[in-house]
This record gives sequence, C-alpha cells and structure tokens, in this order.
Amino acid sequence: MNDAKTILQDTIVLGAGQLGMAVLRALAPRAKAAQTPITVLVSPRTVNNPSAQDAVVLAELDALGVKALGFDLSADEQMLSSLFRRYKTVVNCTGFVAGAGTQLKITRAVLSAGVRRYFPWQFGVDYDVVGRGSGQPVFDEQYEVRQLLRSQGTTDWVIVSTGMFTSFLFEPAFDIVDFDRHVIHGLGSWDTKVTVTTPEDIGKLTTEILLAQPLIANEVVYLAGDTISYGQLADIVERVTGATFERTLWTLDKLRTDLDTMADDVMVRYRAAFALGDGMWWDKSTTFNERNGYETIDVERYLQARLRQ
Repeated sequence: MNDAKTILQDTIVLGAGQLGMAVLRALAPRAKAAQTPITVLVSPRTVNNPSAQDAVVLAELDALGVKALGFDLSADEQMLSSLFRRYKTVVNCTGFVAGAGTQLKITRAVLSAGVRRYFPWQFGVDYDVVGRGSGQPVFDEQYEVRQLLRSQGTTDWVIVSTGMFTSFLFEPAFDIVDFDRHVIHGLGSWDTKVTVTTPEDIGKLTTEILLAQPLIANEVVYLAGDTISYGQLADIVERVTGATFERTLWTLDKLRTDLDTMADDVMVRYRAAFALGDGMWWDKSTTFNERNGYETIDVERYLQARLRQ
C-alpha cells in the first residue's frame, strides 16, 4: 500500500483553468496534509506579466500551497519531455486551448519522459464508443490518445470520463436551453441521453481516484453528476423555473445538414455529436461516485443554485 505522500510526490497539474483549479482545490489540501508540495503548470505570461485575473489565481494558488510554474505548452515535444522527467505523476487539465494536436504531443512527451502515472485530458465523453469519424476532429484526437496509451506498458494511465460540464447544457452558444425565449432544443430525439458532471465534482472525485487504494491504473473510470435525456432536461427546467418552455426537436438529419453547411462552427459540431447518444452517456449507477458513495450535484440542484445567483 502506498501512502498519500508517496502517491503525490513529484506531482504536476497542467493548467489552472476551470477544471485545473477545481482539481487543485481538492488535491492541494491532501498534498499539504501529506507534506508533499505539488506544482501547477501555467503560461509564462501568467507568472511574468499577470493580468488582474491572473493575480487572483496566483494568490489562490499561493494560499493553497501550490507552486506555479510558467511554461509554454506550444514548446516542442523534446522540451516538454525534459520538463516531465522531473515528475512522477502528471494530471493534464489543459483542455484544447493550445490547439489541435496538442493532446497527442503532450501524451507522447509524457511517455518519452517515463512518467510513472498519467491522467490525460480525457474529462469528457467515451471516446472508445465514439471512435473515429464522429465529425469532431477533437474527438478523433482523443481516441488516438487512448490508442497511444494502450500501445505501451511503461507509464500507468487513468482516464476519467465525466461527460460534458453540467454548465454547458445552459451555455447560450450551445443553444439547448434558451431562458430568454423560453425554448428548449432536444438533440436527435427527446429520449437521447447525456451524462454531465460539474467541474467541482470532477476535481473532488479525480483526487479520490488519484489517491485510491489499491492504486487505480490502466483503467477508464466513469463519473456522473447526472445522466438525463433531453426530455427529462426540459421537465427539470420547467419544474425549477415554474415556466412553460416551447420544445423544439433538432433531428439528426437537421443537425447533419447544419454540419454540411457550417462545418467550421464548433457549436454546430458539438450539437451533431451530442445528438448521437452513443458514447455520450452511461448509467450513473455504474460510476465510481455511485459505487463508492460520493454525492454529486445533479442537473436539478445545479440549476436551482444557478438561478439563485
């Protein structure tokens, strides 16, 4: 059995955005209790020329006891690998802001560095089920990352599948729930399901997965704050708001036509992908959080809290 100090020794988290900070807020107190400092990788500008928002983030990191390291992820693979050699565990929370191909580059650098344990940026849907050719280049890259990890036997990896962020259901640009016009759009069918989890729950549960005994390795671990259909989402929105919403179904045919005519529109691509159903959801009863008794925030509780703000 490894204690927390051994597990967390020489750990770096990549990124201090929404998810990275959620992970650090959960992980840093455990690292502090184990007297094992952890590091977070941020852009050099964040450290050297911080904006007002960067200064707030840096102050929180300092209060958490987390060391901020400025490093540019656009650096070549060899430079990344040299950096990663200093660490035993890498938790990747960078997202796709660094551009296409970055997740494959980071993964190759992690493997060439001989990192012991890697949590890749896979905090999303089930890319094994989605496979290649979904119409989402990002999904194709994520599938290739999994293939790369499985092709080697030196670095242990843990994939944390979370579904989409719960907040994304209510993102105006995604246009599923329009509070101003009182319209809800279903994707594919009203029975099509989606799994969602809040970043806060992902941060807490990723920490528990990282520290779990015996060590979890070379597994896909599923989380879920909630798994609901678009029809159930409409019911929840009406119940919480006390208002009636017009329900408009965007069929697969309609979404594929949109994709043909607006192929470069990121939200159009996302709508077409999440209308497929397969790989976008899993039964909450089978998840790490349900099996181990960790409470998570479902869509109804999330929406209630959001509307109180």
